[in-house]
Amino acid sequence: MPKFLLKRWHGLHIVWTFVLIIGLIAALAAYHWVPAFVGLVLTGALAYYMLQAEKAFRKDLNEYIGTLSHRVKKAGSKVMQEMPIGILVYSENKVIEWHNPYLADILGRESAIGEPLQDVLPELKRRKDKEPTVDIPLGDKMFRVQVNEEERLLFFHDITWPADLEKRYQEEKLSLGVLMMDNLEEATQGMDDQTRSIVMAKITGEISEWAQKYNLYLRRTNSDRYFIVMNQKALQRLEQDRFEILDEVRDLTGENKVPFTLSIGIAAGPGTIPELGQVAQSSLDMALGRGGDQVAVKVGSKTTFYGGKTNAVEKRTRVRARVISHALRELIKDSDKVVIMGHRLPDLDSVGAAIGVLKAVQVSGKDGYIVLEGPNPSIQKLMLEVEDHERLGRWFITPDQAMQMMTPRTLAVVVDTHKASMVAEPRLLQQTGRIVVIDHHRRGEEFIQEAVLVYLEPYASSTCELVTELLQYFHDKLKMDMLEATSLLAGIAMDTKNFSLRTGARTFDAASFLRRHGADMALIQRIQKEDLQTYVDKAEVIKHAEIVYDHIAIAVTEPGQKYSQLLIAQVADTLLNMTDVYASFVVSERPDGLIGISARSLGDINVQLIMERLGGGGHLTNAATQLETTLEQAESLLKQTLEEIEAEEGLFE
Repeated sequence: MPKFLLKRWHGLHIVWTFVLIIGLIAALAAYHWVPAFVGLVLTGALAYYMLQAEKAFRKDLNEYIGTLSHRVKKAGSKVMQEMPIGILVYSENKVIEWHNPYLADILGRESAIGEPLQDVLPELKRRKDKEPTVDIPLGDKMFRVQVNEEERLLFFHDITWPADLEKRYQEEKLSLGVLMMDNLEEATQGMDDQTRSIVMAKITGEISEWAQKYNLYLRRTNSDRYFIVMNQKALQRLEQDRFEILDEVRDLTGENKVPFTLSIGIAAGPGTIPELGQVAQSSLDMALGRGGDQVAVKVGSKTTFYGGKTNAVEKRTRVRARVISHALRELIKDSDKVVIMGHRLPDLDSVGAAIGVLKAVQVSGKDGYIVLEGPNPSIQKLMLEVEDHERLGRWFITPDQAMQMMTPRTLAVVVDTHKASMVAEPRLLQQTGRIVVIDHHRRGEEFIQEAVLVYLEPYASSTCELVTELLQYFHDKLKMDMLEATSLLAGIAMDTKNFSLRTGARTFDAASFLRRHGADMALIQRIQKEDLQTYVDKAEVIKHAEIVYDHIAIAVTEPGQKYSQLLIAQVADTLLNMTDVYASFVVSERPDGLIGISARSLGDINVQLIMERLGGGGHLTNAATQLETTLEQAESLLKQTLEEIEAEEGLFE
């Protein structure tokens, strides 16, 4: 115990002793004054001693406090100068007023006092408002900067080791993938065994070199399929190089009649190994559903696509069409009724395909109904023909009528879309577990997962083509009405721009089948005719077109002018017919208040990828989106997206 504390302890006892003596003197004075006087003298002497002791105590106390304060100040100064934490003080004008030597060592300079804070530490701009900390790199280290805005103080904590550990942990996370030669059968058809072996050896060697380059574990599980194991670091490198293996294999076999293409599905992020395996397979299914020749990478809930620069290869075999046709027939026979619906704002392809499925239902002896929303200019002329038909018109019902007749055994057939949010009445899909999807669009992230039967073929020109093929295998003695055949052929003609785009041998086979069953080309021409005002409106929109990147036409309508989605699409088609225009985009307000963007391409640019970045989708050569924004903002978003894609990988092939 310090000396002054001991004295303090003794002093307290003396005070109590003094009080006791005074009491005794007072009692003694009552009997005799001489002893009392002697006691008083002795008490005075004692009081004097106590006073001297108190002075000595206060002197020692002041000396101790002075020494302690000096030691604390000295220790604080030493800590501020030598502690391994950077400290910086700045003024109201964001000018550095003081910093400790440790921060000077971090910055690699003797002093930064007097310099603007943003010039010395520009990384602080990344800090969001009111965020208490921000991580910034300084030299070869990482620091977490703690911000005290009230005192205008910054504290720099070295987090290099935990940051490196976190980075290493993230980089070494497991990722699984499945690689598939998606057109092996079509590409090798007609090859002799020797040629096939040589080509396959080239492709296998290319894939093996690619795996070694990126440190992937590759295991061949089938003649056309590989299993891939990698970490996140390798996946990041693959994404940075945008999966160059797709282009390398395609270029390697470019001299073939049908070049080989690859599709890859990759899963990363949280989840067990079995879960990642399932996600990798579903990612591959998504890549194949979008036409192949691309990669689908799913990290958590986010899916990113790479490639998809070529059209889907038309399958030469019709085995799948026959199998799907038989499966659909059994589902129809096992249902009490069938409800058929396409997408909102249906076009000729959607309605034509629905009429084709209705024919299949009626051939099976079941009742079928087509769900149709209110009037739509794009199908108005066809619907007038349907209403005048002796029996076809009565099978069209409204969404409310469909909701009333739905049962758990009702079969719902979705045509010309695979997204639940885009169907005429999404609630219908929740009333039954029996759903069939028939579509020709490239598969997007959103998909009707509950479907028991899916016929999605991106190579097809239209959904009407797919339905026509199904009808050929549905019944041996199928007979079609003229309007039924014409509706299907009109859908094919619309989606192929009168057989000028996205047509294959199977497209003409389907058209030939429909012509044999009475399809009327003259009626199709009347259905596709447009009035004078529509032509004038199209010319007005085209007048505002501009050319960017030398070969891309962008037309933006005047504010306040609202046009239907059909007219917007027609303008995009017209612009594509212009000389040196490889792709066209039309941006316009729609009657429903949304901003519509229609995109068309000759195949040199993938408009589907562009529209997907804006929340839409479609085909490589035909895509669209709708935005809840202003006309000016939609135009800005479109141009910004084009600029990003041009910087990343180039717009043109």
